[in-house]
Amino acid sequence: MALRNAVMAALLEGEASGYDLAKGFDASVANFWTATPQQLYRELDRMEAEGLVRARVVHQEKRPNKRLFSLTDAGRRALREFTATPPKPGAVREELLVQVQAADVGDADAVRGSVEERTAWARAKIARYERLRDRLLDGRSEEEHLARAERVGPYLTLMRGLEFERENLRWGERVLAVLDRRASARADTGAEPGADRG
Repeated sequence: MALRNAVMAALLEGEASGYDLAKGFDASVANFWTATPQQLYRELDRMEAEGLVRARVVHQEKRPNKRLFSLTDAGRRALREFTATPPKPGAVREELLVQVQAADVGDADAVRGSVEERTAWARAKIARYERLRDRLLDGRSEEEHLARAERVGPYLTLMRGLEFERENLRWGERVLAVLDRRASARADTGAEPGADRG
């Protein structure tokens, strides 16, 4: 998926500056798409040149002027075309999984530390996503929101992000428990990690 599709989807929320989009990406679409502010600015410039977004300059005193971007009709058409195209299946390319795969012959303590860090990251993201969910619901039940909200896409993707991070947390806790049991068993027998590999 091109970054432009994620940008156009984010602009469905309304006019935004590049800075606002970068913050919004971190808060709303970070569970399925990431981009640096520099990537966003470059993509916005390309999209403006292609007529997918338009920008207006807001003059500010004592601060640099800022450009606010909004979707054009061409951008909305491009987004409709994108949603009509079947997506390619996702693929996991996760460095941590390669480390865990090699934990039996590698530095198990370092791998354990990486898994601990990932579970802490998952907990923090869950908390952030739950705060966002509460803001989106704004006192309504989930059923009310899904039935009556003007747009349900942000909530549905948020639900996926929450489940993804909850599963990351469950998996990480399980991995840590297994690594701890194995380390304890090795300590009891005096075996070296990977000793049974010959």
